Amino acid sequence: MKTIAVISRKGGAGKSTVSVNLAAALREAGQRALLADADPLRSSSEALRANSLAVVETSASKLFALATASSRSGGEVLVIDTPASPEADIVAAIKVSDLCLVVTRPTYLDLAAALKTIDLLRQLRAPGLIVLNQCPSPRQGQESRVVAGTLDALRFAGIPVSPIALRVRQAYQVALSCGLGVTEWEPGGAAAAEIRALTDLVRCRLRGESGILQPANDTLIPESVIHAQT
Repeated sequence: MKTIAVISRKGGAGKSTVSVNLAAALREAGQRALLADADPLRSSSEALRANSLAVVETSASKLFALATASSRSGGEVLVIDTPASPEADIVAAIKVSDLCLVVTRPTYLDLAAALKTIDLLRQLRAPGLIVLNQCPSPRQGQESRVVAGTLDALRFAGIPVSPIALRVRQAYQVALSCGLGVTEWEPGGAAAAEIRALTDLVRCRLRGESGILQPANDTLIPESVIHAQT
């Protein structure tokens, strides 16, 4: 079984939204996925109360036991919606994970929080992937200044930025209000296409196929953030 920790130390970055949609897309792809809500706010659990997606409310201290039990029961992927603090709880989630997704919006305060998380991943030598969320859509094929500036700031972060950026789309909030992921609510929509692309990338990373990743913060490809066509 593989474990994914979805991390954000800044409120409102969309950590729970990414967790719910990733778990739903993994299930759509045929994976036996369990969503572990380790955030005391219980946003993921609240959103999925009417959904058949397997979700369990837990705490950082119970994550190792949960991962072990899930593996023994035939689970294939465990997605952890982590708390924003304290750091000890975030460390506990990182230590049980095969991949850490650092979710950040392209804003100054979000970036500052993400850089602290990146430093923590470096210290723990944990594999990570930065996911830009709530990004404005490109215009005429060009990323906005705020997205381009964020990519430039992350250029030497030491952790790749996903070439799949999640855009500002109403579909994410509407789907959550219905207790669904966007791949369930609007399968043919642009948001669903983004989530499926991100999920495919995450699955490749979990299989160790890192060679196919062209990070969006690679100095050779400064405009490489992929976007779904609307």
